[in-house]
Amino acid sequence: MRLTGLRLPLDHAADALPAAIVRRLGITTAELLGYTVFRRSCDARKPSAIALTYTLDIELKNEAATLIRLRGDSHVGPTPDTAYHPVAQAPIDPKSRRPLVIGCGPCGLFAGLLLAQMGFKPLILERGKPVRERTRDTWALWREGRLDPESNVQFGEGGAGTFSDGKLYSQIGDPNHRARKVLSEFVTAGAPAEILYVAKPHIGTFRLVSMVENMRATIESLGGEIRFQSRVDDFLIDAGKIRGVVLASGEVIASDHVVLALGHSARDSFAKLHERGVFMEPKPFSIGLRIEHPQTMIDRARYGTFAGHPLLGAADYKLVHHAGNGRTAYSFCMCPGGTVVAATSEPGRVVTNGMSQYSRNERNANSALVVGIDPEDYPPRHAGDPLAGIEFQRHWEALAFAAGGGDYRAPAQLVGDFLAGRPSTTLGEIVPSYTPGIRLTDLAPCLPAYVVDTLRQALAAFGRTIRGFDREDALLTGVETRTSSPLRITRNEKFQSLNVAGLYPAGEGAGYAGGILSAGVDGIRAAEAVARDLAGG
Repeated sequence: MRLTGLRLPLDHAADALPAAIVRRLGITTAELLGYTVFRRSCDARKPSAIALTYTLDIELKNEAATLIRLRGDSHVGPTPDTAYHPVAQAPIDPKSRRPLVIGCGPCGLFAGLLLAQMGFKPLILERGKPVRERTRDTWALWREGRLDPESNVQFGEGGAGTFSDGKLYSQIGDPNHRARKVLSEFVTAGAPAEILYVAKPHIGTFRLVSMVENMRATIESLGGEIRFQSRVDDFLIDAGKIRGVVLASGEVIASDHVVLALGHSARDSFAKLHERGVFMEPKPFSIGLRIEHPQTMIDRARYGTFAGHPLLGAADYKLVHHAGNGRTAYSFCMCPGGTVVAATSEPGRVVTNGMSQYSRNERNANSALVVGIDPEDYPPRHAGDPLAGIEFQRHWEALAFAAGGGDYRAPAQLVGDFLAGRPSTTLGEIVPSYTPGIRLTDLAPCLPAYVVDTLRQALAAFGRTIRGFDREDALLTGVETRTSSPLRITRNEKFQSLNVAGLYPAGEGAGYAGGILSAGVDGIRAAEAVARDLAGG
């Protein structure tokens, strides 16, 4: 049976949990045969009285009788079945061509893994390199300012999420427990088992690297294949159906089932799909800046005297402000104890992102502070163009590149100077973590005026929520433009493109996910749709 909402103090003794279960259920100690923690979350709304809230799966001697006795209790009920059940199995003698998956980020990895587990032997095409080679190329940008447009934070095995905090939580509805499947596969691949029960699990970049390699090995052991440095340059569409793809090498690969797991930075692929008539539409996204504070300051503000407690780790935050101009600013991709990283995939542009290791023990906390952008904000000449958001992103990324000095340094500014509207000339206490380096300047020209105005209002409001958030020497670095895809490749109830049968848009790039967990879940859903079609419905 499952018991939810059981609260205990942060520093409770080891034997307090079974004692609390016995008390809560009104049973004897002898009736409690065992329990497992399904979820543990931290309630830090009152730093002076931080509590842990548990969801527990419990084994009792007289479970049926207890369920009947407590049937009016909304916190007690049968444990749901959270095991994953495949929707289909490949026929022994398949009559269809093998399915293709384009992209090897979280969406593509899970689409490929699920298809392989169901026996369909997918072929995954990734434009970038294997994760360790890609890591070396990424460090070349960070340390030496050398960008490889095909192997960087955005492109390569593992996708953009590999160079992130490895956050594994999402607000998506998940009645079929696909998120549990994602987490379970990560544990099998080497993630710590705690991600199955902590409320805000994360893995960190270094662990993600080996996990991605282990998942690749599993896919290959099941008959799947992953081909790196295999950029798809064209799509073969005939009579409203996908027939295959053309690689940059000129090789043609035929397939009637293609999962588009491109990621949000595959701008050339979006352009080609648009040229081939695949239906897509512009969608909202957000742009802004990264902000850095001392992690110790955030810990004290969130946890008070409990700051540094081993069960709490480095504190995070989630902030939202509705400004007087009608715009909304919010924190995004908060990385406790992390670094700000260079995340561009195109020459002549600067893009920021955040990253943490599993330990989250770097000196700074960083987060994006972003403002929502609607398609109506694009220049009038681009009205209705589904690719307009990409050009909008490129415009501000190029201005940031120029403001940073033209060598992939990022423009940066102290919060006090940003609020006062003057360029920064010297740093304060906070040491910037961005590599290959920053250039102090005025960030206002690197963003639309309404974004600057909204962020200035939000910083003052956030300073009232977290003391010191708007401190004079907090550091802003720009620009953050790749929060999500600026377009959506619209799909129908069968997960196929509205006007191209057999084409399955999925994940962040197609506009259906926003993070590692939701992208993995969407990859599973796309794989299920492909499997159903290949198995005859």
